Amino acid sequence: MDRLTVNARLMIVSDLDHTMVDHHDPENLSLLRFNTLWEANYRSNSLLVFSTGRSPTLYKELRKEKPMLTPDITIMSVVTEITYGNSMEPDNGWVECLNQKWDRNIVLEETSKISELTLQSETEQRPHKVSFYVQKDKAEDITRSVSACLKKRGLDVKIIYSGGMDLDILPQCAGKGQALAYLHDKFKAEGKLPENTLVCGDSGNDADLYTIPDVHGVMVSNAQEELLQWHGIYAKNNPKIIHAKERCAAGIIEAIGHFNLGPCISPRDVTDLSDSKLETFDPAYEVVKFYLFYERWRLAEVENSELYLANLKAVCASSLIMLLQSKSGIFVHPSGIEKHLHECVDSLRTSYGDQKGQPFRVWVDQVLPVLVGSDSWLVKFKKWEQSGGERLCCLTTALLSSKDVTVADGLTWVHVHQTWFKEAGPGGDAQWLF
Repeated sequence: MDRLTVNARLMIVSDLDHTMVDHHDPENLSLLRFNTLWEANYRSNSLLVFSTGRSPTLYKELRKEKPMLTPDITIMSVVTEITYGNSMEPDNGWVECLNQKWDRNIVLEETSKISELTLQSETEQRPHKVSFYVQKDKAEDITRSVSACLKKRGLDVKIIYSGGMDLDILPQCAGKGQALAYLHDKFKAEGKLPENTLVCGDSGNDADLYTIPDVHGVMVSNAQEELLQWHGIYAKNNPKIIHAKERCAAGIIEAIGHFNLGPCISPRDVTDLSDSKLETFDPAYEVVKFYLFYERWRLAEVENSELYLANLKAVCASSLIMLLQSKSGIFVHPSGIEKHLHECVDSLRTSYGDQKGQPFRVWVDQVLPVLVGSDSWLVKFKKWEQSGGERLCCLTTALLSSKDVTVADGLTWVHVHQTWFKEAGPGGDAQWLF
């Protein structure tokens, strides 16, 4: 993980299902609240880690279903795979750890002798995970038998039974806590140990995350009884572990505030973003604020006021000399069509409330500003827009400037260029304003 050149300000390590992602929240509001908080305040100097039992196939399916951010590190397949960045580059050092006293062929050979075990689909089989279905009343005896048999064959394995039917056989060192300890050791060796780590979970298989020294921990309010019982026995008096009052991602935001780990007010919770008081120019916040307003405008959640459009025009480059000399003040639509930014603002008049009452959401991902001059930032990010069952994404590059403006004025949008994200471009004609 080389995106950060210094110690991360905060590393969040979170389970996904029923922790970061609330499957009982069809509008995904808590997840969207977390997204805007993270992109506005943490993306540029912190690390986001997803730790899930899902295989890569099921993980990618979840990403298509929910408005999830792109993590810096993804831990999958019951913690047998650690990958980095957009390309999900595997961690070879972790693979070496897992290879100790592990032989997948022997596991398959011995388990094939047990008729009660049914192999799960091929997508759930991984180099360091062999997964079966087994009836609940036979699980305990089979687990004991398989464990003894593999030990005789020289293997050291961990067998996890969950969900009343799933049985996973893994290397002994696989586990959420072990993976986090491995990452901490790796960062420490590079002189980049995060200043703070917050671990987040909801079930028993998250428990060993909280055993890692010096981490802060949150059990979301909807945590399962098995995790709460573990906490009552082993960590009841640990002030660094809390049981949140809020569900899922909202509980993670609550923990950030409880432990004073940084800003904990999501821009989505700010009614009037124009009242936000910043001490310095913040290009990431400007991007998040703009697209939040865009969403609220189309949902008619803000007043249909010319003042809002005038304020938008005020932060868009408009000087005729600038336009003629440097083509600034231009928006390049993902289709390739060029327009002046002021034209784009004018086009918002006819789109006010066009998504009212619809499941329409906009979010930005991987907002990463780079200072390219004494008063200019180049900001790259993914802009997602979901309307009903259709989800579109474009890769966006924006040039923002602080020349001749104050912090209260906000940064000037000089140039915006978008291209369709190859995995989520339009299948046909699609309305795309910004």
